[in-house]
Amino acid sequence: MLDIKRFTPSVPKYYLLLFSGAMWMTVGILLNRLAIQWLIAYSQSSFLIFASSGFILGLLVHFFGFSKVAFKNIRRIADKPGKSCAFSFLSWKSYILVAFMITLGITLRNSDLPKSYLSIMYIGIGLGLFLSSFSYFKSAYLTLRESK
Repeated sequence: MLDIKRFTPSVPKYYLLLFSGAMWMTVGILLNRLAIQWLIAYSQSSFLIFASSGFILGLLVHFFGFSKVAFKNIRRIADKPGKSCAFSFLSWKSYILVAFMITLGITLRNSDLPKSYLSIMYIGIGLGLFLSSFSYFKSAYLTLRESK
C-alpha cells in the first residue's frame, strides 16, 4: 500500500511560523507600496491626509483584528505534534479567506473607486499585516530557542 505521508513535505514548527510571518510581512509591504504609488500623484497635503488615515486604520486593524488572528494561528501551529506539512502554516479556512481577499483586492483595484480612498484601505490592511507579522517571528524565535 502506498504511504502518502512519505511524500508530504514536513518541516519543524518554527519554519511554519517563519513562513507565515514572511508571507504577512511581504503582503503588507506590497499593499503599502501600491498605496504609496497611488498617493504620489496627489499634493503633499492630500498625501498626508490619506496616508495618515490609512496609518490610523492600520493600527486599529493590527490591534483589534490581525493580531488576534495571528495569535490564533500561532496557537494552532504550536499545538501541532512534531513536524508538520509545509502547507499547514494556514488552516483550510484561511486558504479560502486568502483567495477571497485576493479576489476582492483585484476587484477593488480595477474598480472605479478613487485610488486615494482605496489607498486608505490598502495602507490599513498592509500596515496591520506588517505589524502582526512580528508576532510570528517572535514565536518562531521562542520555538527555536525552546527546541535547543
